[in-house]
Amino acid sequence: MNLPVVELRQYTLRPGRRDELVELFDREFVTGQEACGMRVLGQFRDADDPDRFVWLRGFADMATRARSLAAFYGGPVWAEHGPAANATMLDSDNVLLLRPARPDSGFAPPLSTASAGVYTATICAVSTPDFGAFFAESVSRQLDQPPLACFETLAAENNFPRLPVREGERVFAWFSRFSDEESAREQGWRERVDFGDTLDAEPETLVLDPTAGSALR
Repeated sequence: MNLPVVELRQYTLRPGRRDELVELFDREFVTGQEACGMRVLGQFRDADDPDRFVWLRGFADMATRARSLAAFYGGPVWAEHGPAANATMLDSDNVLLLRPARPDSGFAPPLSTASAGVYTATICAVSTPDFGAFFAESVSRQLDQPPLACFETLAAENNFPRLPVREGERVFAWFSRFSDEESAREQGWRERVDFGDTLDAEPETLVLDPTAGSALR
Protein backbone atom coordinates (compact mmCIF):
# COMPACT_ATOMS: atom_id res chain seq x y z
CA MET A 1 0.00 0.00 0.00
CA ASN A 2 1.52 3.29 -1.12
CA LEU A 3 1.09 5.22 2.11
CA PRO A 4 2.74 8.66 2.26
CA VAL A 5 4.02 8.33 5.86
CA VAL A 6 6.00 5.25 6.90
CA GLU A 7 7.96 4.34 10.01
CA LEU A 8 10.86 1.89 9.85
CA ARG A 9 11.29 0.66 13.42
CA GLN A 10 14.24 -1.37 14.74
CA TYR A 11 14.03 -2.67 18.30
CA THR A 12 16.93 -4.00 20.34
CA LEU A 13 15.57 -6.70 22.62
CA ARG A 14 16.64 -8.39 25.80
CA PRO A 15 18.63 -11.54 25.00
CA GLY A 16 16.42 -14.47 24.15
CA ARG A 17 13.13 -12.53 24.21
CA ARG A 18 12.48 -12.01 20.48
CA ASP A 19 10.15 -14.95 19.88
CA GLU A 20 8.10 -13.82 22.85
CA LEU A 21 7.64 -10.37 21.31
CA VAL A 22 6.95 -11.80 17.84
CA GLU A 23 4.17 -14.04 19.15
CA LEU A 24 2.60 -11.15 21.08
CA PHE A 25 2.96 -8.72 18.19
CA ASP A 26 1.46 -11.05 15.60
CA ARG A 27 -1.43 -11.98 17.90
CA GLU A 28 -2.38 -8.60 19.35
CA PHE A 29 -0.68 -5.62 17.76
CA VAL A 30 -1.43 -5.95 14.06
CA THR A 31 -5.23 -5.90 14.33
CA GLY A 32 -5.03 -3.64 17.36
CA GLN A 33 -3.12 -0.94 15.51
CA GLU A 34 -5.06 -1.25 12.27
CA ALA A 35 -8.30 -0.78 14.17
CA CYS A 36 -6.92 2.64 15.16
CA GLY A 37 -6.36 3.79 11.57
CA MET A 38 -2.81 2.79 10.68
CA ARG A 39 -1.43 -0.05 8.55
CA VAL A 40 1.14 -2.55 9.78
CA LEU A 41 3.11 -3.23 6.59
CA GLY A 42 5.37 -6.00 7.82
CA GLN A 43 7.30 -7.36 10.77
CA PHE A 44 10.55 -9.32 10.72
CA ARG A 45 13.29 -11.12 12.58
CA ASP A 46 16.72 -9.68 11.75
CA ALA A 47 18.63 -12.66 10.37
CA ASP A 48 21.96 -11.27 11.60
CA ASP A 49 20.95 -10.27 15.12
CA PRO A 50 18.91 -12.65 17.28
CA ASP A 51 17.92 -9.78 19.52
CA ARG A 52 16.59 -7.37 16.91
CA PHE A 53 12.98 -7.03 15.75
CA VAL A 54 12.20 -4.84 12.72
CA TRP A 55 8.84 -3.64 11.53
CA LEU A 56 7.07 -1.08 9.35
CA ARG A 57 3.84 0.80 9.72
CA GLY A 58 2.20 3.42 7.53
CA PHE A 59 -0.27 6.28 7.76
CA ALA A 60 -2.41 8.27 5.35
CA ASP A 61 -0.83 11.54 6.55
CA MET A 62 0.83 13.07 9.60
CA ALA A 63 -2.46 14.15 11.17
CA THR A 64 -3.71 10.57 10.92
CA ARG A 65 -0.45 9.40 12.48
CA ALA A 66 -0.96 11.58 15.55
CA ARG A 67 -4.59 10.50 15.99
CA SER A 68 -3.93 6.82 15.37
CA LEU A 69 -0.95 6.59 17.70
CA ALA A 70 -2.82 8.41 20.45
CA ALA A 71 -5.76 6.06 20.03
CA PHE A 72 -3.63 2.91 20.11
CA TYR A 73 -1.19 3.79 22.89
CA GLY A 74 -4.01 5.26 24.94
CA GLY A 75 -6.32 2.34 24.22
CA PRO A 76 -7.20 -1.05 25.69
CA VAL A 77 -4.92 -3.27 23.58
CA TRP A 78 -1.75 -1.43 24.62
CA ALA A 79 -2.97 -1.08 28.20
CA GLU A 80 -3.34 -4.85 28.42
CA HIS A 81 -0.34 -6.03 26.40
CA GLY A 82 2.06 -3.08 26.30
CA PRO A 83 3.82 -3.88 29.58
CA ALA A 84 4.62 -7.40 28.35
CA ALA A 85 5.97 -5.99 25.08
CA ASN A 86 8.08 -3.37 26.85
CA ALA A 87 9.53 -6.05 29.10
CA THR A 88 11.21 -7.65 26.06
CA MET A 89 12.90 -4.43 24.90
CA LEU A 90 16.15 -2.66 25.65
CA ASP A 91 15.72 0.10 23.05
CA SER A 92 12.83 1.10 20.78
CA ASP A 93 14.03 4.54 19.64
CA ASN A 94 15.78 3.49 16.39
CA VAL A 95 12.98 4.78 14.19
CA LEU A 96 13.12 6.42 10.77
CA LEU A 97 10.21 8.59 9.62
CA LEU A 98 9.98 8.14 5.86
CA ARG A 99 7.96 8.89 2.76
CA PRO A 100 7.93 7.16 -0.64
CA ALA A 101 10.80 8.46 -2.76
CA ARG A 102 8.33 8.82 -5.65
CA PRO A 103 4.54 8.82 -5.58
CA ASP A 104 4.50 5.21 -6.81
CA SER A 105 7.47 3.80 -4.88
CA GLY A 106 5.75 2.58 -1.71
CA PHE A 107 4.73 -1.03 -1.15
CA ALA A 108 2.11 -1.95 -3.73
CA PRO A 109 -0.76 -4.29 -2.81
CA PRO A 110 -1.09 -7.17 -2.38
CA LEU A 111 1.52 -7.24 0.36
CA SER A 112 1.42 -10.99 0.95
CA THR A 113 2.34 -13.94 -1.28
CA ALA A 114 1.64 -17.68 -1.03
CA SER A 115 5.13 -18.54 0.23
CA ALA A 116 7.41 -16.55 2.49
CA GLY A 117 10.56 -15.00 1.07
CA VAL A 118 13.44 -13.08 2.60
CA TYR A 119 13.65 -9.29 2.45
CA THR A 120 16.51 -6.85 2.52
CA ALA A 121 16.29 -3.29 3.70
CA THR A 122 19.23 -1.17 2.57
CA ILE A 123 19.59 2.15 4.38
CA CYS A 124 21.84 4.90 3.03
CA ALA A 125 22.89 8.03 4.87
CA VAL A 126 22.86 10.41 1.92
CA SER A 127 24.74 13.66 1.45
CA THR A 128 22.65 15.08 -1.38
CA PRO A 129 18.95 15.98 -1.48
CA ASP A 130 18.54 14.57 -5.00
CA PHE A 131 19.83 11.07 -4.18
CA GLY A 132 16.47 9.62 -5.26
CA ALA A 133 17.07 10.69 -8.85
CA PHE A 134 20.61 9.29 -8.75
CA PHE A 135 19.27 6.01 -7.39
CA ALA A 136 16.63 5.71 -10.12
CA GLU A 137 19.07 6.53 -12.91
CA SER A 138 22.28 4.85 -11.74
CA VAL A 139 21.69 2.39 -8.92
CA SER A 140 18.39 0.56 -9.31
CA ARG A 141 19.30 -1.07 -12.64
CA GLN A 142 22.46 -2.55 -11.09
CA LEU A 143 20.75 -4.23 -8.15
CA ASP A 144 20.57 -8.00 -7.86
CA GLN A 145 16.79 -7.74 -7.45
CA PRO A 146 14.57 -4.81 -8.44
CA PRO A 147 13.47 -2.81 -5.41
CA LEU A 148 9.95 -3.40 -4.15
CA ALA A 149 9.78 -0.01 -2.50
CA CYS A 150 11.99 3.06 -2.02
CA PHE A 151 11.73 5.65 0.73
CA GLU A 152 13.45 8.82 1.84
CA THR A 153 13.43 10.92 4.97
CA LEU A 154 10.16 12.70 5.64
CA ALA A 155 11.04 16.21 6.75
CA ALA A 156 8.27 16.61 9.30
CA GLU A 157 8.15 17.27 13.01
CA ASN A 158 7.44 14.23 15.12
CA ASN A 159 3.85 14.92 16.13
CA PHE A 160 3.73 12.06 18.65
CA PRO A 161 6.79 12.83 20.81
CA ARG A 162 6.00 10.03 23.23
CA LEU A 163 7.64 7.82 20.59
CA PRO A 164 11.00 9.29 19.49
CA VAL A 165 12.30 9.17 15.93
CA ARG A 166 15.79 9.75 14.59
CA GLU A 167 16.16 13.44 13.75
CA GLY A 168 18.71 15.50 11.86
CA GLU A 169 19.42 12.72 9.36
CA ARG A 170 18.83 12.35 5.63
CA VAL A 171 18.40 8.75 4.53
CA PHE A 172 17.27 6.76 1.54
CA ALA A 173 16.09 3.17 1.99
CA TRP A 174 15.06 0.49 -0.45
CA PHE A 175 13.50 -2.92 0.09
CA SER A 176 13.91 -6.03 -2.05
CA ARG A 177 12.48 -9.53 -1.83
CA PHE A 178 14.40 -12.76 -2.45
CA SER A 179 13.39 -16.40 -2.54
CA ASP A 180 15.87 -17.42 0.17
CA GLU A 181 18.50 -16.07 2.52
CA GLU A 182 21.44 -17.12 0.36
CA SER A 183 20.15 -15.01 -2.54
CA ALA A 184 19.48 -12.11 -0.22
CA ARG A 185 23.08 -12.14 0.97
CA GLU A 186 24.75 -12.09 -2.45
CA GLN A 187 24.80 -8.28 -2.61
CA GLY A 188 26.78 -8.17 -5.85
CA TRP A 189 25.62 -4.61 -6.43
CA ARG A 190 28.11 -3.39 -3.83
CA GLU A 191 30.92 -4.14 -6.28
CA ARG A 192 29.11 -2.67 -9.29
CA VAL A 193 27.68 0.59 -7.96
CA ASP A 194 29.82 3.70 -7.67
CA PHE A 195 28.08 6.02 -5.24
CA GLY A 196 30.67 8.75 -5.68
CA ASP A 197 30.21 11.45 -3.07
CA THR A 198 26.46 10.89 -2.60
CA LEU A 199 26.75 9.02 0.72
CA ASP A 200 28.02 9.92 4.18
CA ALA A 201 28.65 6.27 5.11
CA GLU A 202 28.58 2.79 3.65
CA PRO A 203 25.05 1.47 3.03
CA GLU A 204 23.63 -0.68 5.82
CA THR A 205 21.70 -3.78 4.71
CA LEU A 206 19.35 -5.69 6.98
CA VAL A 207 18.41 -9.26 6.05
CA LEU A 208 14.87 -9.77 7.26
CA ASP A 209 12.81 -12.93 7.80
CA PRO A 210 9.06 -12.20 7.87
CA THR A 211 7.15 -13.41 10.90
CA ALA A 212 4.17 -15.70 10.43
CA GLY A 213 1.80 -12.75 10.75
CA SER A 214 3.62 -10.33 8.46
CA ALA A 215 1.74 -8.83 5.52
CA LEU A 216 5.04 -8.75 3.65
CA ARG A 217 5.84 -12.44 3.09
